[in-house]
Amino acid sequence: MGLFRNLLFFALLILLAACQQATPVCPPATRTPGYLAVSPDQLPTPTPSSGSQTRLIGRKEIRVDKLVEGPLCNDSWRGTVYVTCDVQVYPWQEDPTFLKECQLEVEPNTVVYVAYHNNTAYYNGCSCHTGITPEP
Repeated sequence: MGLFRNLLFFALLILLAACQQATPVCPPATRTPGYLAVSPDQLPTPTPSSGSQTRLIGRKEIRVDKLVEGPLCNDSWRGTVYVTCDVQVYPWQEDPTFLKECQLEVEPNTVVYVAYHNNTAYYNGCSCHTGITPEP
């Protein structure tokens, strides 16, 4: 009976350790975020990435076609995209629809990894930030 209780205790201990929250990818904000204050048409067009590069995402090295830093507008994404912690977005009131008038085109079959979402991969664009429901 004691062996069974010890095994059960260790199994529960391992389960509880596995359920801990992951360490955030982006450091916590230490100041007020630098939200964009100009209209999307006044933002410069981002410079194109110079070829693909690898990023450590989770525990794997993943080849990305584009790294996104700075203003998150006036761009076109395709392939594999990594949105870094240094991205800038427009302020929002309730729903985070900072891409609503942002002129961002995400081509079909694009995979977008977002650092602020703990490197989660998104396969259907960024519709939750545009206010538009994606088509199935």
